[in-house]
Amino acid sequence: MRLDQTCYTPVVAQNKWSEEDIILITYADSLLEEDKKPLVTLQHFINKYLGKTVNSVHVLPFFPYSSDDGFSVIDYSSVNESFGDWSDIQVIAKDRRLMADLVINHCSSRSAWFENFIRGEGIGHDYFYTASPDDDLSQVVRPRTSELLRETETGKGLQHVWCTFSHDQVDFDFRNPAVLEAFVSIIRLYLDMGVKIFRLDAVAFLWKTIGSECINLPETHNVIRLLRTLIEHAQPDAIIITETNIPNIQNLTYFGNANEAHAIYNFSLPPLLVNTLVTGDCLHLKRWMMSMPPAQNGTCYFNFIASHDGIGLRPAEGLLSDQELNTLAVTMESFGGKTSWRTTDNGQQKPYEINIALFDALQGTVEGEDKLGLERFICAHAIMLGMEGIPGIYIHSLLGTRNDYEKVENTQHNRAINRHRWDYETLQENLSDSANPHKVVLSTLKNLINIRIRQKAFHPNATQFTLHLREQLFGFWRQSQDRRQSIFCISNISKDTAELSLSELNMISTENWYELISGEQISTLQLTINLQPYQTLWISNIENNAEKIEQ
Repeated sequence: MRLDQTCYTPVVAQNKWSEEDIILITYADSLLEEDKKPLVTLQHFINKYLGKTVNSVHVLPFFPYSSDDGFSVIDYSSVNESFGDWSDIQVIAKDRRLMADLVINHCSSRSAWFENFIRGEGIGHDYFYTASPDDDLSQVVRPRTSELLRETETGKGLQHVWCTFSHDQVDFDFRNPAVLEAFVSIIRLYLDMGVKIFRLDAVAFLWKTIGSECINLPETHNVIRLLRTLIEHAQPDAIIITETNIPNIQNLTYFGNANEAHAIYNFSLPPLLVNTLVTGDCLHLKRWMMSMPPAQNGTCYFNFIASHDGIGLRPAEGLLSDQELNTLAVTMESFGGKTSWRTTDNGQQKPYEINIALFDALQGTVEGEDKLGLERFICAHAIMLGMEGIPGIYIHSLLGTRNDYEKVENTQHNRAINRHRWDYETLQENLSDSANPHKVVLSTLKNLINIRIRQKAFHPNATQFTLHLREQLFGFWRQSQDRRQSIFCISNISKDTAELSLSELNMISTENWYELISGEQISTLQLTINLQPYQTLWISNIENNAEKIEQ
């Protein structure tokens, strides 16, 4: 096992990110072009339409797979030939910071490792976790309703293989050191191919102990600490992001003592922010923001609103009531969304995830659809882009893609609704028309991002303080680490006009103030501003120097 060729000393508590970091989240084949490898088409799109606006790319699993759109990996060491090859991955990694998935909890039942398990010999024959149907599995927590154990005939007799997610996704047994060694070798390969950000997929389920919940166990945290140590030793500027779609308090534990994940997914943000904008009530979002501890140096939050999965509801448990969660699910279904369910310890069915394109999710309120969908959608991103942490933006949010009902029907999977594959020629035609909704969304979001990445107060670790304003207004204050720049981020989260008196803000009277999004200077601090429905203000004591993106 070769991890490193040169000896490095990891730097303690170093922030390996800045306000310039924006991560595009995309599948390798989100854009399809005739006679072109999808990874080549993706690189063309990024260069032509995003340029310097986005400096990092998360390419979702690009390996050979058998199901779950990539998350049932057949071979960790190769690129799916229908997407391209390692040279195409390296081209993307050369120009931008590349984020890749380490699907560490499970692999495909069609992998060579699992085939060796079935034979009872060869590499992988002892890589998988088995249990007995007679074991006490009543406490096991998992996000699926399928049977936990899969009956498998092997060369050693009938085995019952642990499957947290599906019977095609067979779980590893990390009690066997050979499994850990195999993944360290995989990490080394990915580093060699240019990966700088490792997303540890479903890592909360990694360690199993019969008679326990089999989630968030101490051994899982030990494995993450070990992987962070090894990765930092091999590549000091590489980072780990843990994907743990669990209640907020449990999610925060994956920071450890600034010695586990460099960043954690802010899974509570999507349901809380969508709920805020469809109800016109920011109380829960405000309480959550106030309760969130600042990330220590060397750690940060990874903020997102939409992803390839959907809007997870478990991270909102304890933040929204069961009734509010049900109302949110019903509202999303009225906008064409689908709801995925899980089984609780007592056998009760509860909504686990809402599957819907974000643009459709924000087409109205609990009262129904209206004509403010675009404004609501942009408001959501303006709030996220201003928050403490690194922003991640899903490609279908960046393009304003709508629900893909045809793909849901063809695949019979709810998550397919937000996994559209664009014909690249059609997309380019849309983006050449300044009045096209997809062009409007892309240009507007690029303008916001272009402003954000030039503000020191938007550094992922810059100070954040929640403001107490009238109920229609959600606001927070950011201050740069050198304390020179302040930005007041204020959004009208309602469908009505809302007044903001600048005297309510703690704006230093001896400084000049500017509204960054409009580019206008504020003439007097006694001003009262009428915020239009879903309008956002970024009020700064330093003038914006970003160039506006032409539509």
